[in-house]
Amino acid sequence: MGSVVSQLSKPRVVNMSSPQAVFVQNVLKEHKVVIFSKSYCPYCTMAKEQFKKLNVPYHVIELEQRQDGDEIQNVLGQMTGGRTVPRCFIDGKFIGGGTDVKKMYETGALQKYFS
Repeated sequence: MGSVVSQLSKPRVVNMSSPQAVFVQNVLKEHKVVIFSKSYCPYCTMAKEQFKKLNVPYHVIELEQRQDGDEIQNVLGQMTGGRTVPRCFIDGKFIGGGTDVKKMYETGALQKYFS
């Protein structure tokens, strides 16, 4: 029997052809801007605000409002290297979290995606 630490540090095995993985892939194809979020998360709000300032429509998936939110978060972890929210995508490409998107806005890098 291993220690709690060794049990927690085992990498998750994520089935990238699961319904949740297919859902994520389809959402990323269907929308230019996608934010995987939790409605109570201040970093998620921070990310959304940057797109609002640019009047850019974005598609939000509020993970805590879905029964499969944890599985979707596991898929995002496999795809992006992290499970934290928000997970922000433009044109299917992961661009970062809340502070990343805010910094991109402040430097003008975010605007370049929409000009």
